[in-house]
Amino acid sequence: MRDPRLLAKPPVCRLGCLVLVRNQCGDVLLVDPDYMDGLILPGGAARPNEPPHLAAARHLRAETGLNLRLTEVIAVDFTPADRYLERLNLVFDGGTVPDHVRLTVPPQHKSGLLGARFVPTHELPHHMAPAQAARAAEALANRSLPVLLHGQRAA
Repeated sequence: MRDPRLLAKPPVCRLGCLVLVRNQCGDVLLVDPDYMDGLILPGGAARPNEPPHLAAARHLRAETGLNLRLTEVIAVDFTPADRYLERLNLVFDGGTVPDHVRLTVPPQHKSGLLGARFVPTHELPHHMAPAQAARAAEALANRSLPVLLHGQRAA
């Protein structure tokens, strides 16, 4: 039985769905948004009731042209409210893509991105804000957890 009081005013919290993709050299794929300083992992917010792995895949495809199946989470990061609503960020393992993979970043006026590129792991702190670099480093160091939807592994 559903308690209507639980759904009357759900808490506000954005769900960030990010992807860590590496090339065969181990470099990490980052995108360059025009709305903030530094590079970030590709991804973005999930829509209401959108499964997070599908949201991450949607953003990755839109930002880089990569179409990857995402089934494992490698980091969870809670970010308290500052400029945005408080949010929970899930980092999905995008695996390794061939070095010759072609990235297709939409024009800046449509995507808000200045570009995308692979960055060596030891250079991440020089290209990312401290919290973003720490999130990427933790994701690189962790073992994955399966994505579950209603207790079942996501397809």
